[in-house]
Amino acid sequence: MEVAATGICGSDHHLIDMGVPVTLGHEIAGRDESGAAVAVQPLDYCGVCRFCQDGRADLCTDLSGVLGVAVDGGLAPLVAVPAGGVVPLAEHLEPEVACLVEPVAVAMHAVNRASIEPASRVLVIGGGPIGLASAVIAAEGGATVDLSARHGHQRAAAERLGIDGAVGADYDVVIEAAGSESALEEAIVRSRPGATVVIPGVYWQALTLSQPVTWLMKQVQLVPAMYYGHHHGRRETDLAADLLAARPDLIDTFITHRFGLEDAAEAFRVSADRAGGAIKVVIDPR
Repeated sequence: MEVAATGICGSDHHLIDMGVPVTLGHEIAGRDESGAAVAVQPLDYCGVCRFCQDGRADLCTDLSGVLGVAVDGGLAPLVAVPAGGVVPLAEHLEPEVACLVEPVAVAMHAVNRASIEPASRVLVIGGGPIGLASAVIAAEGGATVDLSARHGHQRAAAERLGIDGAVGADYDVVIEAAGSESALEEAIVRSRPGATVVIPGVYWQALTLSQPVTWLMKQVQLVPAMYYGHHHGRRETDLAADLLAARPDLIDTFITHRFGLEDAAEAFRVSADRAGGAIKVVIDPR
């Protein structure tokens, strides 16, 4: 596949630190051999394990071929994509922006794992693409949604998307999309007793809760939401592509910086500077 855009994820920075010996990039979009615009689901599910057979591909027991993690990914002009990883795009959704399908699918999975009801009060912690997309998806489902973000440009992005930046307490559901110890602590503190805290972020270090008794006394349920799978018979990556096609304001809000492959080092520097105004940094490897 010819790559048109690859997004930089926070995980990519950690993979560099770990010295992973593959070409990075799992947020990928481009054109297939026929010239059709497609996004990529970078996980090659086995399709035969009991979880895949039960419609829980996110729990697949054989995820050995993750693009940009276990095998070469999209920070290159061309990338090999398994046939099952191709995500067709709406005619008006260009591949230059469709690298957003992957992080939006992560958010889609988080919201679906939360089982949010229309009357639910939801707090999203984290103002990156996954947090912002989670807030929008929950709001479209009828929930009342607030967002807690550290930086001013993230709060401004939430406001443009119609998400309230005022933060209260006693939430029915909290989506912890920042992936930090302090964010998890805030999620538990702001939850009502018996609430659900959904965690789509990846913790790269050991966690310590300063108030574990609060979590126990409230009986808050912690629900990991890793990757994406199927929801009501459809891939969540396809649902994410549909959402981006219907909400171009998400694209305009999320993608803040673009670089060529020759400027990848600067792209990663900008992406790492959370206070510098970046939400999603995209590289065009062509």
